[in-house]
Amino acid sequence: MSKFKPGDSRIFLVLMLVLNIGLLYGQDIITAERYLEMVSDQYSIIKDYEASIVIRSGNTDMTGTVNHLSPSFLRIDFTRPANQVIVYNGELLTIYLPEFRAVLSQTVNQTRRTGAAGAGIASAHGLSMLRRNYIPSYDVGPAPVPLDNNSQEMVVKLRLGRRTISEGFREIVLSINPDTRLIRRIEGRTIAEGDVRFDFSNIKINQGIPEQRFIYDPPPNASMYNNFLFRDVD
Repeated sequence: MSKFKPGDSRIFLVLMLVLNIGLLYGQDIITAERYLEMVSDQYSIIKDYEASIVIRSGNTDMTGTVNHLSPSFLRIDFTRPANQVIVYNGELLTIYLPEFRAVLSQTVNQTRRTGAAGAGIASAHGLSMLRRNYIPSYDVGPAPVPLDNNSQEMVVKLRLGRRTISEGFREIVLSINPDTRLIRRIEGRTIAEGDVRFDFSNIKINQGIPEQRFIYDPPPNASMYNNFLFRDVD
């Protein structure tokens, strides 16, 4: 019987290396662009969703419940500030500010976009716009990482850089649940170097939310301010 020679161990290591490389290239490598497409595909089958939302801008936190109905309906009922409401039906943006007893409304046509409904990024339409206007890359890699330092919650993080200077956010980071492919957090750096963060939790999808939920009747004693952002011209 032949004896094992020292040189045989090197041959064994080379064979193992070749086999591992073959296995690696035999697997599908999911690029950041492909992963964002998969997330977009997941949202394309969502007809409606409801979630708890926390919006952080600077040192200010706002909390509430967000409702979305495909393709463009969005409503946020805030608990902080209490009774503040944002409603968007694809054509009209309405904001109620209880502190001032003021209702701000803005007609939005197809050539206008507004950042007031930033939570709308977490929709099929919003993700389609992101794929068109931003270049994705993995923040760390394709493997899930902690949502925050010392967090037990794991997410896949995508970092999106804008293709043109016309976009409202210089950079966006999406934190995505790897099991459901639903967006857990959106972080954006604005052109004014401000940071905005949207956190979504307790997400419920396809419950049959009616359009009537996006009809808002303001308090009768509220002052009305129409086209507060810009005046639409046909």
